[in-house]
Amino acid sequence: MRSGRMKIRVHIIVSGEVQGVGFRFFTRNLASRLDINGFVRNLPDGTVETEAEGEEGRIRQFIELLRRGPAAGYVSALDVREISGEAAFDRFEIRF
Repeated sequence: MRSGRMKIRVHIIVSGEVQGVGFRFFTRNLASRLDINGFVRNLPDGTVETEAEGEEGRIRQFIELLRRGPAAGYVSALDVREISGEAAFDRFEIRF
């Protein structure tokens, strides 16, 4: 059985009005508050890609807050997949 302190990694694609509305900065600020490492970047198709790793409970909270997005944006869908493997990040960054 998993405990809330277990670390997990997730890959997330966010769809909707998520580019040009501060979504990457919103995501980085959430990650910082929740002690999550990883990255966020815009994709050419208008979606935003995020990979995040941290304590399972904090990742779940991160996902729920991403569903809301920043006030200027609109999230229509999140595609979330858990990734296996070792920790890959030592901070959270915006990639350009």
